[in-house]
Amino acid sequence: MNKDLTKGDPRKVLWAFCLPMFGSIIFQQLYNIADSLVAGKFIGENALAAVGNSYNITLIFIAFAFGCNMGCSVIVSQLFGAKDYGRMKTSVYTTLIASAVLCALLMFAGFLSCGTLLRLMKTQPEIMADSALYLNIYILGLPFLFFYNIATGIFSALGDSKTPFLFLAFSSTANILVDILFVVTFQMGIAGVAWATFLCQGVSCTLSVLLILKRLAKIEISDTTVKTAVFSWDLLGKILTVAIPSILQQSFISIGNILVQGCINSFGVSVAAGYSAAVKLNNLVITSFTTIGNGISNFSAQNIGAKTYGRVKDGFRAGVKLVWMLSIPLCLLYLFLGKYLLLLFMDASSVKALQTGQQFLRILSPFYFLISAKLAADGVLRGAGAMKQFMVSTFTDLILRVALAFVLSAAMQSETGIWLSWPVGWCLGTALSILFYRKGYWNCHRN
Repeated sequence: MNKDLTKGDPRKVLWAFCLPMFGSIIFQQLYNIADSLVAGKFIGENALAAVGNSYNITLIFIAFAFGCNMGCSVIVSQLFGAKDYGRMKTSVYTTLIASAVLCALLMFAGFLSCGTLLRLMKTQPEIMADSALYLNIYILGLPFLFFYNIATGIFSALGDSKTPFLFLAFSSTANILVDILFVVTFQMGIAGVAWATFLCQGVSCTLSVLLILKRLAKIEISDTTVKTAVFSWDLLGKILTVAIPSILQQSFISIGNILVQGCINSFGVSVAAGYSAAVKLNNLVITSFTTIGNGISNFSAQNIGAKTYGRVKDGFRAGVKLVWMLSIPLCLLYLFLGKYLLLLFMDASSVKALQTGQQFLRILSPFYFLISAKLAADGVLRGAGAMKQFMVSTFTDLILRVALAFVLSAAMQSETGIWLSWPVGWCLGTALSILFYRKGYWNCHRN
């Protein structure tokens, strides 16, 4: 059901909107976690390392899908808040057409370059074949990834966070079962892991896109004499204003991860396997905070479209309280029970991998309070279209983290230096995001 986020108590409205989004991302991450879990438990340490190794390249494709999601979502939110339903529908159709073209180009580039990227990451020979196989199947499923992300962005823009949650709950649960079926029963190895994701995401994508088109058809336009355009260059430009910085942000993070992965791989397969498991657990948290930040973006965009600026500030404060409430149990969980979570991905005999994963989680988890506040502030910046400030904060964090990963690991002659680079980048990035939020024009208006 569509929901107007410009009315009602801001805290209650935002929390009711964001909590299903948080549940959705938990199930979304189960796709990747299930792949690593099944690969590590039922195939072996090399398979776990291969999935983790490939994951950094898949993040590049996810970056483009995420950018399309954000570009469409922010503009649709603003138009929905302004009750401009005709242009809102056109923005959706424009995004679908432009994304189809972009997806085709990325598939072509992906098939040509995945081998080069794997070599750039210094992929060990024993996991090269499995990494390449997993990637090639993943690239075949890019249309499902793109259109599913766009559909969830539109649902969120219309104030509906529950429908994507229901789709994900079903498809991610099915993915775990199909993973086990293909790998354990059919003995398909790493290919079974990839095909399970392809199949389940394809079903979820098809159903969500059909429902979005049906939902849009029910929204009535006041001026029935005006025909809704299928494509608009003007709206495409507005969408790209938000999408391109988001794509660049996620793409450079992915490229940075590829460079860092090369540094990690130099310490051996066991370290790479431990990192592969631990980073999935870390990404579960970071992606959850990012998704709540996206909810804050939708909330901010609708209220900026309706010119109710005071609600933007109220929404930010409510968002920070929400992510901090989530940070406490997650931090404690990883600090004290991280070992047992890592054992879901590997056997106790993988001593070095287990030690690596524990160390990674213990260093990063206390700083979840900082990074969650940054992502909440980034949500307001994106919703307001303040993309320059968003980019400055994000790239400062990224560049510092990548540079320090190489400097500290070389100085310490240990992978520990790589893990220490994360908190330093997060600290500076958070300071910049909060500063930009406080200087935003929405803080200068009174309702």
